[in-house]
Amino acid sequence: MTTEDDRPAPPPFGRALCAMVTPFTDSGALDLDGAQRLADRLVAAGCDGLVLSGTTGESPTTTDAEKSALVTAVREAVGSRAALVAGVGTADTRHTVELALAAEKAGADGLLVVAPYYSRPPQDALEAHFREIADACGLPLALYDIPGRTGTRIEPGTLVRLADHPRVVAVKDCSYDLLGTQKVLSRTSLAYYAGCDEQILALYAIGAAGYVSTVANVVPGLFRALLDAFDAGDTGAAARLQRRALGLIEPMMAAGLPGTVTTKALLGALGLPSGPVRAPLRAADRETTAELLAAYRELTSEAAQFQA
Repeated sequence: MTTEDDRPAPPPFGRALCAMVTPFTDSGALDLDGAQRLADRLVAAGCDGLVLSGTTGESPTTTDAEKSALVTAVREAVGSRAALVAGVGTADTRHTVELALAAEKAGADGLLVVAPYYSRPPQDALEAHFREIADACGLPLALYDIPGRTGTRIEPGTLVRLADHPRVVAVKDCSYDLLGTQKVLSRTSLAYYAGCDEQILALYAIGAAGYVSTVANVVPGLFRALLDAFDAGDTGAAARLQRRALGLIEPMMAAGLPGTVTTKALLGALGLPSGPVRAPLRAADRETTAELLAAYRELTSEAAQFQA
């Protein structure tokens, strides 16, 4: 059984985080009422925290004002029951600082900052980018390492150096580099969050603090149960839950469509707040939506307790 001494204390964000979609109305406007209802459902089902305005939350196509309004509305809905982590990363350091300060003012508890995309800065410039943001505000930062999308890896050595900043506290890890992850875990106190749903158990087993899950939008209790089983010493049950989840993870996250598209399609089919996606994304077709719904029903029929 895992003891308190076996695992580092979690950061302010908790263990079980959902990368929440941003609901829109049928006309494509921000749906703050829907966001509040979805957030309340996720927190009631066991999410310790919500990541708002991440890629799953369509941050590239929401305005700065919409991002702030979303944090304010969700804070009103969930109160102190969950940590709110605002995605503020952009390809522009100055703009990222502006978003960080706005998120802090709106009531966020932390910030998710992705590596600048497309421009592919070298590691010294990348480190300076993160330090400038951390210096500019009073909130803790989770750095988002997803080189498959940004084109730039946050190298383990860079993460080790950044760990000396008091407000750099966590990493959302989509690097697919277990060796590099273990190097950072062994040399820092950074809290690692699995950012890829299929790797939640693998990263948790080597010392990660938890996860930031897109699939949790529709099955918010599933991965929380996985962590609980592992902590209770039932590693077999944890492994079965991870394998069971694959039937939904694959069509949602690895079938050629962005997770935002598949998640909104499935939430809409379930009658939950979602709405359309914004261009250049396009809605899933009926066949894809039917396949997602079938995968969801198969998963939840095997584990009814995960229906939140």
